[in-house]
Amino acid sequence: MHGKPPSDFARLRRHHERGAYDTATIHAILDAALWCHVGHVAQGRPVVLPTFHWRQGERVYWHASAANRLAKAAAEAPETCLTVSLLDGWVLARTPFNHSANYRSVVCFGRPVVVTDEDEKRESLRLFFEKLYPGRWEQCRPPTRQEMKATAVLWLPLTEASAKIRTGGPHDDDADLAWPVWAGVLPVRFGAGAPLPEERLPPDLAPPATPL
Repeated sequence: MHGKPPSDFARLRRHHERGAYDTATIHAILDAALWCHVGHVAQGRPVVLPTFHWRQGERVYWHASAANRLAKAAAEAPETCLTVSLLDGWVLARTPFNHSANYRSVVCFGRPVVVTDEDEKRESLRLFFEKLYPGRWEQCRPPTRQEMKATAVLWLPLTEASAKIRTGGPHDDDADLAWPVWAGVLPVRFGAGAPLPEERLPPDLAPPATPL
């Protein structure tokens, strides 16, 4: 375990030895992940939304359609939980019970804040775009005022966040080591395929570098 839990609520209970609370680890996982899930309670019912996120300093941001009722509910929620997960490998053991996965994850708790300043929102979205497609924001048509109005940007402070990481192979008992089945780790990698041009694209425009 690295660091001290920011609160008892954020402290890992199960496999606490896999927990990390230091800023560097949490930042690295948030920056490496491309999308997140945001959970809150709306009208007395639990709701979890998948969306894209990005980090600015000690804040984690996400965006949504401003007209989406669930996005509005998230903005009004007293508390929100944001999670990211990265799958690094399948862990195959000699018994089904000991199969597992190698992963990196972060859970953030807090009260969501809506970005209302137009300049701040535009800059936040630019940083988000730069995370996915470095240099492309300046190449594209700038967003219109209506497009900006249709986009909601929210953030959580990283004051109550924890990471959980699993690495290594299976944890088989000594009594199972002679069982004749393959055991080990199957690494998992995420990447982009070959670009598929839009059908109306002029043939002289080259595709961008693969961002992943």
